[in-house]
Amino acid sequence: MHLDTRPILRRVALTGAALLAATTAVPQASAAAAPDDRTAAGGGLSAVIRYTENGIPHILARDHARLGFGTGWAQAADQVCVLADGFVTVAGERSRWFGADAAPDFSLSSATRNLSSDLYFKGVRESGTVEKLLATPAPAGPTKDLKELMRGWAAGYNAWLAQNKVTDPACKSAGWVRPVTTADVAARAFAVSVLGGQGRGIDGITAARPPGAAGAPAGPTARPQAAAPATDPAADPAAAAEAAREFFDTGRYDMGSNAVAFAGSTTANGRGLLLGNPHYPWHGGRRFWQFQQTIPGELNVSGASLLGTAVVNVGFNEKVAWSHTVATGTPVNLHQLVLDPADPTAYLVDGKPENMTRRTVTVPVSGGAPVTRTQWWTRYGPVVSDLGPGLPLPWTAQTAYALNDPNAANLRGSDTARAMGKARSVAGIQDALGRTQGLPWVNTVAADSAGGTLFTQTQVLPRITDELAARCSTPLGRATYPASGLAVLDGSRGDCAIGSDPDAVQPGVFGPRKAPTLQGAPYAENSNDSAWLANADRPLTGYERIWGSVATPRSPRTRGAVEDVSAMAARGRLTVADLQEQQFANRVPAGDLAAADAAKACSALPGGTATASDGGAVDVSAACGVLAGWDRTTDSASRGALLFDRFWRRLTASTPAKDLWLVPFSAADPVRTPRTLNQAAPGIGRALADAVAELKAAGIALDAPLGEHQFVVRGGRTLPVGGGTEALGVWNKIEAPWNAAAGGYPEVTHGSSHIQAVGWDGGRCPVARTLLTYSQSSNPLSPYYADQTRMYSEERWVTARFCERDILTSPKLKVVLARERR
Repeated sequence: MHLDTRPILRRVALTGAALLAATTAVPQASAAAAPDDRTAAGGGLSAVIRYTENGIPHILARDHARLGFGTGWAQAADQVCVLADGFVTVAGERSRWFGADAAPDFSLSSATRNLSSDLYFKGVRESGTVEKLLATPAPAGPTKDLKELMRGWAAGYNAWLAQNKVTDPACKSAGWVRPVTTADVAARAFAVSVLGGQGRGIDGITAARPPGAAGAPAGPTARPQAAAPATDPAADPAAAAEAAREFFDTGRYDMGSNAVAFAGSTTANGRGLLLGNPHYPWHGGRRFWQFQQTIPGELNVSGASLLGTAVVNVGFNEKVAWSHTVATGTPVNLHQLVLDPADPTAYLVDGKPENMTRRTVTVPVSGGAPVTRTQWWTRYGPVVSDLGPGLPLPWTAQTAYALNDPNAANLRGSDTARAMGKARSVAGIQDALGRTQGLPWVNTVAADSAGGTLFTQTQVLPRITDELAARCSTPLGRATYPASGLAVLDGSRGDCAIGSDPDAVQPGVFGPRKAPTLQGAPYAENSNDSAWLANADRPLTGYERIWGSVATPRSPRTRGAVEDVSAMAARGRLTVADLQEQQFANRVPAGDLAAADAAKACSALPGGTATASDGGAVDVSAACGVLAGWDRTTDSASRGALLFDRFWRRLTASTPAKDLWLVPFSAADPVRTPRTLNQAAPGIGRALADAVAELKAAGIALDAPLGEHQFVVRGGRTLPVGGGTEALGVWNKIEAPWNAAAGGYPEVTHGSSHIQAVGWDGGRCPVARTLLTYSQSSNPLSPYYADQTRMYSEERWVTARFCERDILTSPKLKVVLARERR
């Protein structure tokens, strides 16, 4: 039973804040809206939105439809252009509006061209995939509450559009900014679910065609499919294994993250602590957006959601906090098909032919004729022509490859987030994950007010056991599975079908009891390596290869993170302030390992010169002292950080690890190895020469402060940015393209995003500090376009307002009554 919200609303009114309602109208929902959405639009949904500092909305409603309404309204107010762009994507209309050959922003898939994106997503919509998932009963399908949230979100977004003028220059007056339906919201959730699977294979799905098929017609086309190579991709096992490893390497994604939970045994008051530091894009549709959702007596949770999502994805409530990190589990597998000799669009299973299903899709194209293509689907999933350019999967007269992605049947991710938001402990978090099983490609790290900790890799993975892979792998699979977890199974054998676990809510996936899980450890940490070293003193082993590797080298970021958090746990007496300090320590693990030896190698160069890649001699003598004197951080004021960064990127890109380190990796000492830079490695001099020449050519002093050359510009103001790249191993990860003409690293593309440091002090309100690095709004005219970015630059935090008294006493309180107009 819902509690009456009227007393709370009266308290809001007593603050003296004006109830505001936007009044400027734009055209109402189009006739294309689904009937149920038109009914929702006339049903009088409403929500109260209380804005506090930095434009953070606290949404109050009495049921899930109204909560979704307030969330959709508030997201539209901050991010209407980005949201509208994403809805164009999932409608399969990017080519119509932006041209077939332009590239999407990669927020909802890895498609490299608008046309391939459209062919896939329009095919998804026309096949009724999303509608079928919406109609699937829970727990395999979404719950009624989630469907109400999505329905309300669509109505709130549409109501904001109807009552407000779009001022963001990115889409002001654009014809592609249109009302949406519940199915559109669900389609966006589907796209997020398959980001690591079908979403990464879209180019290969839309390019695949049978041998002998007619060539593409004139005009814009999907990515051309190369002629089928005569050589089987398994003919070079080492190359296939490396290509698969690179394709699924989490270190190469534009998503990553760190998270650590500390147990009560390590803290000052015996209660848990959580530091979440997701690494996500700073631009486009995969940004986080910060808010609080409250249904009195039922739900009260604060944190951040991915845009277009109606729930808190990472966050906290009065008892528990959690964050996610991108997991190493391989979310797909391949089935190698044996084709019917008489028909390359039919395949054999136990000797019996099955016809592939044609999915013919026509895409409208700006300035040209519509493009029609056919995709081919099997019982296992779509036929795919490659997984990236390094792993071709040729469709010949004898064989083809089908991609199995179990997340293509998973629309439960928001149910998982909603259930986590209601949890009261880390045990409740684990129960929520197990009941809903909706997370497609992330780990979960959590802490609670009783001092508990949790790491778990409960994600949706195809049920590929090592035994199944050993029994049913094709020659290609025998190369790729050990290297990357990518199984390639013999699709012609019925006994090679993927089985099911009894505790799985969906056929063909692992149940939650098989997920690598660590409970109650003094610390639980992940930085996108496998579950093995979630706690270095309690390694996790015994899981199937598809979940990730064991006893393999860790990334510099993982090594540095484990060093830092294990030392913090051993020191004890930790508080939220210690989490804040860790976030901005900006220590460079690679620098601690190599800078001193690099300086010595520099000083040993004859005449202080080294040979650059172009064969020229470069005086590098000044670099030796800069490297030796560098403070081993990427603080904005750090001198020498930029030189080491440019040197280290070159060195590690050109020198194999076996030649770089004198002490090789040891599984018995994984955090401290490999180590001791090989000062005689021939690449050191070349990398130094190239880095020095590059900085001098750009007019950048070798000892220039990092912040003068790693920055963003917002509203005409240059904001220095600390932090560093993946290769350096910095916790506060920042990735920025090099642009010497613009001064170095003039814009961040991805890295630290929605940061939260959360603890408890025994009171009713959590102790939380947050920071949304790129700020709440993408609209340059918004006051919340760059305010938190300035705070990030200055290493300042937002004090979270969670309890009612804190919200209502905010000096920046603004109250909006968002409602539909009949």
